[in-house]
Amino acid sequence: MKLEEVEAEDNVSTVVQFVLLGFSDLPNLQGFLSGLFSIIYMVVLIGNSLIVIITRFDPALHKPMYFFLAIFSILEICYVSVPLPRMLVSLWTQDRSISLVGCATQMCLFLVLGTAECFLLAVMSYDRYVAICNPLHYPLVMNPKKCHQLAAGACLGGMPVQVGQTWQIFSLHFCHSNQINHFFCDIPPILKLACGDTSVHEMSVYVVVIFVAAVPFMLILASYSKIIGTILRLPTAQGRAKAFSTCSSHLLVVVLFFGSGSITYFRPTSSHSAGTDKLLSLFYTIVTPMFNPVIYSLRNQDVIAALRRILLKT
Repeated sequence: MKLEEVEAEDNVSTVVQFVLLGFSDLPNLQGFLSGLFSIIYMVVLIGNSLIVIITRFDPALHKPMYFFLAIFSILEICYVSVPLPRMLVSLWTQDRSISLVGCATQMCLFLVLGTAECFLLAVMSYDRYVAICNPLHYPLVMNPKKCHQLAAGACLGGMPVQVGQTWQIFSLHFCHSNQINHFFCDIPPILKLACGDTSVHEMSVYVVVIFVAAVPFMLILASYSKIIGTILRLPTAQGRAKAFSTCSSHLLVVVLFFGSGSITYFRPTSSHSAGTDKLLSLFYTIVTPMFNPVIYSLRNQDVIAALRRILLKT
């Protein structure tokens, strides 16, 4: 498809569609990238679906920790399904156009689901904190009603903020081009197309990121500082090893997810480069969700045992 650029007239343009350039600068790798991302998408779908199935049908995993893990896996499937299928269609058909409404919808869904994951990771760290630091109160504190309330709050809590932020960004005028040098509608490349000074909008993005990402991350660090202190006081080496094994999977996912995402959104828009943005975005939108099932299953003996029981039954 010929990429058409909409130039501004009188410094203001009425954009009705965008063009996602994606990886069009790598024409010789389109087939390879299509196959690679198709495989990754299948791995994400199968791996996370398997975790949901195992935690649902194995009675030994009917615990708050695995309830939240199942919710997280569902979010991962939805999160990856926002940018990846559209990118695969672009690679298969070379049709890179996306409507203004479609772009805004994609951004809004991506931000809402990303925020839900941030909040849920904080909830999961709180669950581990109560389990390890206050084990006698754990059944009372993390009862089924409380678990459902925490999960609902994590999934829905950031929705009004991100819907408002999406509306604010797409209320801007776009006067440079309609070509988005990215593989999905993310905030930094969209702001680059806006007319005039976008510093106020950049500042609002930073404030939102602090609320939806930095605050949960600080809560996670606070929880794990307490958890590590409690683990180090356990009397037996076996007990310490088991506790560290339970928490290390979650902590690894937290570092991968928050690390790559924070680098993207906390940098000034002026310092963004298309290549770096694409690489970082690939990491937190595709690579991390692909490795999450592996991290949680291979480092968790309960999940491995449950998978063996299900395989033996079948």
